[in-house]
This record gives sequence, structure tokens and C-alpha cells, in this order.
Amino acid sequence: MSLADSGMTLVLGGARSGKSARAMHLAAASDRPVVYVATARDHPDDEEWHARIARHRRERPVDWITIEEPLDLVGVLQRLGQEQLVLVDCLTLWLSNLMLEGLSIERETERLLAGLAKFSGPSILVSNETGWGIVPDHALGRAFRDAQGRLNQQLAAQARRVELIVAGIPVCIKPGRPS
Repeated sequence: MSLADSGMTLVLGGARSGKSARAMHLAAASDRPVVYVATARDHPDDEEWHARIARHRRERPVDWITIEEPLDLVGVLQRLGQEQLVLVDCLTLWLSNLMLEGLSIERETERLLAGLAKFSGPSILVSNETGWGIVPDHALGRAFRDAQGRLNQQLAAQARRVELIVAGIPVCIKPGRPS
């Protein structure tokens, strides 16, 4: 049994730390079909962002199912079964999408945590550790950083395993327990 075969694994790290690569490695090591849930929204007028999304799409194995869902992660979880491993990349973009849509962060976070608790299959969630950087100089940036920190804490409490990725190296900060 691999690390990704039971419960929830949370993969945290800073920008460009290797979080997505680690999450994909864990998913690929599982013996389950993988459903990759991408939360990024493509912005056709932003060439650099468009190139990032295209690169992420190319890096995914062809036999993985990809669902692009920027907001309704709970709806995705409700449609999937326990035989599949769900990889969500990433909750930081999901949270920013919620904020940009003017949705209630608290309500959506509670909804996600409840949905994950009901989800019977294995999952890997990717999220940025935003609290180690510069304090944003505007209210929206501080609200985002604070909401991300609270979300990560709640997910880590619920997760079976938590890994922090530092310079591409996974550091286990909450080891999983065998079922």
C-alpha cells in the first residue's frame, strides 16, 4: 500500500517548491485510477499563465482523468467513488477563485471540510504555505493570506498525512497511520 492509498494527504509548500510534482508522484505510485482536479482558471490574455496551465496539462499522465473545476470541489467529490484517487491542485487557487467571486470563504471552507470527511476514497490535496512570506500591504492580500492559513490548519487537522515540500524535498510533518 502506498502513502496515497488511504485517507487524505495534504501537500504544502511555498511557490515553486515542488508541491505539484510530489503530489503527482504520490498519485502515480498508487494502484488506483487518478482523477486530477485542476482549480486554475485560464486567462487567455495572460500568456505566462496560459503557458503554465498548458505545461501542467502536458505533465499529467494520459490515463488520468482531468476535471477542471475552479469553485465546486464538493460537487466533484460527490460524483466520485472510493476506487479513484482524487488529486486536487491546488487549494490556493480555489481559495482565490472564491474570493474573486465574492463567495463566503467560511461557508465554502466548512462545505469542503464536510465533503472531504464524507468522501470515502483517498485524496491528495495541494496547497501553498503563504504565511512565511512578506506581509501583504493591502487588506485583500492580508485577508487571503489569513484565510489560506486557516484553511491549511483545518485541512491538516483532518488529514491522515501532511507533507511540507522544501526545495523539492518532502518533509513529513504528520505521518499517516496504517488503516
